Amino acid sequence: MHLQRLLPAPSHGHVSLVCLPTDITMTEDLDHRFSSLTWDQIKILDQVLAEVIPIHGRGNFPTLEVKPKDIIRVVKEQLIEKQITVRDIRLNGSTASHILVKQNGTSYKDLDIIFGVELPSELEFQVVKEAVLNCLLDFLPKCVNKEKITAQTMKDAYVQKMVKVSNDHDRWSLISLSNNSGKNVELKFVNSLRRQFEFSVDSFQIILDSILNVYRETDCNLAEDSHPTVIAESMYGDFNEAMDHLKYKLISTRNPEEIRGGGLLKYSNLLVRDFKPADEAEIKSLERYMCSRFFIDFPDVAEQQRKIESYLRNHFIGEEKSKLREAGIKLFHQASMQAQQQPQTVPIAEALLC
Repeated sequence: MHLQRLLPAPSHGHVSLVCLPTDITMTEDLDHRFSSLTWDQIKILDQVLAEVIPIHGRGNFPTLEVKPKDIIRVVKEQLIEKQITVRDIRLNGSTASHILVKQNGTSYKDLDIIFGVELPSELEFQVVKEAVLNCLLDFLPKCVNKEKITAQTMKDAYVQKMVKVSNDHDRWSLISLSNNSGKNVELKFVNSLRRQFEFSVDSFQIILDSILNVYRETDCNLAEDSHPTVIAESMYGDFNEAMDHLKYKLISTRNPEEIRGGGLLKYSNLLVRDFKPADEAEIKSLERYMCSRFFIDFPDVAEQQRKIESYLRNHFIGEEKSKLREAGIKLFHQASMQAQQQPQTVPIAEALLC
């Protein structure tokens, strides 16, 4: 059961009540996890949500021009119509980090949107998938005859990938919409997710419900003296500590053995982008856990190669090849720590970086 806790939050001249999830252990200090966005941050958030993102169709299908705030609205409406409970909607990961600390050059590629939903059975997973695919029809050009276009057709034309996870700890699904420049719109529908971040700098989630409610008003007008209170949460646990890591480009995590792949690829990505370990001694210990988990999750050499190639391709689109090569070198510097256990792994680097 997911309850809500009401906290008073200042909003420039009046006090509003902000709903915060309380599916957190009572020993944690909630105030340390949350913070209100400033007006400057809200302006950046508004720009991100209003930006037109092209969803590229395969074959002869036209490009869809989509604003995040519009697709969020129509998906939410469709879910509610289909009697899917929507707890809240959040902006996650690198996009949230970009909004919180734009001045240090933090960039983002995928637009990662999380719908907190109830998925008690397999039926709800299917309902969510069909709802999203049907919503895409709304973004087709008016000249297109939509009557004979099925959900399966929309999936084949516009979906980059679909993921469904259903086990004792995690129940969620992901629908990623295609963008040729790598800026995919990723819609994640989460009933439960045990591990929601890799490193402190990508642990932020911005709760969108208050600003989405403003967009619904016909006289929507965001201003410094008249805007909603928007709350951000760090899934890392300590918001201010995570913000310091983001501002000063520091690498820190907890229990990397819980992360699929150990966070090894993301770690190498951060190193390439000039992030430094927050604690040099601690990171050496954590590196061993990262590598161990990577080889546990990807024990086959061919599988390791596919995973690494896919990660580099998806996260370095449009960037100079030298940076991709550098990422690979740093990656295999970490992997070489396990070379005695995995003697075939390190030579993959030569094939990747030629």
